[in-house]
Amino acid sequence: MAKHKCLIGFWNVRTMFASGKLAQVTSEMRRYKLDILGISECRWTGSRRMKTSTGETVLYSGRIDDLHQDGVAIILKRGMEKTLMEWKPVSSRIIMARFKGKQINVTILQCYAPTNDAEEEIGDSFYEQLQQEYDRTPKHDVKIIMGDLNAKIGSDNVDYEHIMGKHGCGTRNENGERLIEFCSTNNLVVGGTIFPHKEIHKLTWYSPNLRDKNQIDHLMINSMWRRSLLDVKVKRGADVGSDHHLVTAILKLKLRSTGTKVIIRKQFNTERLRSSRVQKEYTVKLENRFKVLQDLQEDDETIDQKWEKTSQVFKKCAEDCFGYKDRVKKKDWITQETWKEIENRRLAKSKVNNSKSDRLREVPTGL
Repeated sequence: MAKHKCLIGFWNVRTMFASGKLAQVTSEMRRYKLDILGISECRWTGSRRMKTSTGETVLYSGRIDDLHQDGVAIILKRGMEKTLMEWKPVSSRIIMARFKGKQINVTILQCYAPTNDAEEEIGDSFYEQLQQEYDRTPKHDVKIIMGDLNAKIGSDNVDYEHIMGKHGCGTRNENGERLIEFCSTNNLVVGGTIFPHKEIHKLTWYSPNLRDKNQIDHLMINSMWRRSLLDVKVKRGADVGSDHHLVTAILKLKLRSTGTKVIIRKQFNTERLRSSRVQKEYTVKLENRFKVLQDLQEDDETIDQKWEKTSQVFKKCAEDCFGYKDRVKKKDWITQETWKEIENRRLAKSKVNNSKSDRLREVPTGL
């Protein structure tokens, strides 16, 4: 197995449908040196692959009815997109990404499960869809399912020693029973239960008053590759104004480039067509070139050959008349004053987390 370590994180950020939230998330991602970060409850709609101004690649899958609810995403650090083999926006609760590894490939399923209070049909639908996607993953891949599963699996591992350790937290609930059953069926190990950390480094969700707390965000890995999972731990210092903590995992794994070159497509500067002079010039050039093309046309040309010549005429005229758009580097729009306030909130959260005073613990974490 590879000596290289890959750092993965997963986090319910409560929303990324807010000004500056993505920049805050990627800032924390860089601070913790994460290679891959899974996001639950991003609340974006539709699905897309995009790039941030700081170079991270974002893959996301949201609702198609324009409601800013649910939503999942996977963020790759700068350069990590070269290892991406494929990705699939399954639903607003599941997204899949597959990565090229030196010894073995890796499939990640980032999830956001319904809460324990959700209707039974919604929970059934989620697990049916998750099972279908899991079954589609290549048999020999390292398979990782992670995210906010909204499931308390507890600390009792009697009869389930093969899928969980003794270091879980709390008492199992209905969603926990369902998750344990899913793991048992698919021979998955729950990573957060097998490492002997302090309880504060295992609890992933805290109520605003910090009195109610649970371990409901999980990472599961197929048992064949259990030994490649070196650690799973909560990072309480990370802050984006969420009541969930960032959870990180260390994998003994080396990813490598797929060798596929990224083609950067140039875009024509169509804004210049607003000028009547450019419009007239473009029209004249098209007419002249098509007249010449018509004279040179051969009878035995196929439809594909004719289309290629026609498209080349349009491209050449556009290039001559209004050229290409300049590639402008995106500027950071969050001011330094705003970043200072964000840092002050993070420090306030750290003080609250480390305080033994009940009075301070009543201060909301979303300062």
